[in-house]
Amino acid sequence: MPLVTSKQMLLDAQRGQYAVGAFNIENMEMAQAVIDAAQETGSPVMLATTPSTLRYAPPPVFAAMVGALAAQAKVPVAMHLDHGSSVELVSKALAAGYTSVMIDGSALSFEQNVAITCEAVRAAGGHAPVEGELGRIGGKEDDLVAEAGANTDPAQAAEFVKRTSVDSLAVGIGTAHGFYAKTPVLDKERLSQIRAVVRVPLVLHGASGLTDEDVRDCIARGICKVNFATELRAAFTEGVKQALREDENLYDPKKLGEAGKRCVKELTMAKMLLCARIRT
Repeated sequence: MPLVTSKQMLLDAQRGQYAVGAFNIENMEMAQAVIDAAQETGSPVMLATTPSTLRYAPPPVFAAMVGALAAQAKVPVAMHLDHGSSVELVSKALAAGYTSVMIDGSALSFEQNVAITCEAVRAAGGHAPVEGELGRIGGKEDDLVAEAGANTDPAQAAEFVKRTSVDSLAVGIGTAHGFYAKTPVLDKERLSQIRAVVRVPLVLHGASGLTDEDVRDCIARGICKVNFATELRAAFTEGVKQALREDENLYDPKKLGEAGKRCVKELTMAKMLLCARIRT
């Protein structure tokens, strides 16, 4: 089927008390792996690219590739811009055919964040849903580096959603991008407080490395979209390394890609089943 927007996906997840997985991809093989996993588990899915990935290959390349794969799929597939760094990049992604975008103004002041998020919502013009972020998710992913500790204030979250008209909101509750150096301490009560005053679907970033129990609990408290990135990269790389350990003379990129794809698919299926586990 054609690419769909993420809006109905997330509203359905909110209503059904489960979450949609958003999986960051870097190449064709990872896109194939994620969509294959979605097909096997019967899961709606979001494929995402970050600004640094879009410097590697521009939005039209990823939109065309994922669109072609989605056309052969029997599950809903959305193409998402993750951590959009500017309204210009948001506009480029939308023009290329992305069906979901995020604008990340979390490093700005509250008023500046509101302003840039409103610009992104205007740029989308109702044709694609917009995800905003309030509070700061720490760690490092690609060229995104942020200090931890700026968790989302529930009252500000309610004001932010009202003033910007975003379709979903990424919140800071103690998660971080990349692999965790130590066990994260999540402020789950804060998440419940945000959910009590914010009606749009909530998003959890920095899920790579969280325990299954933590992910399930966050979904039960209102998370409707869970982002996975670092673990997928590590899985793809480990698949390639394993193939080369088994045959150090292997030089065919297709075989290396297949090895990476198998590992990404296996991991993605596990994450999809985790997000769907409490589906009603």
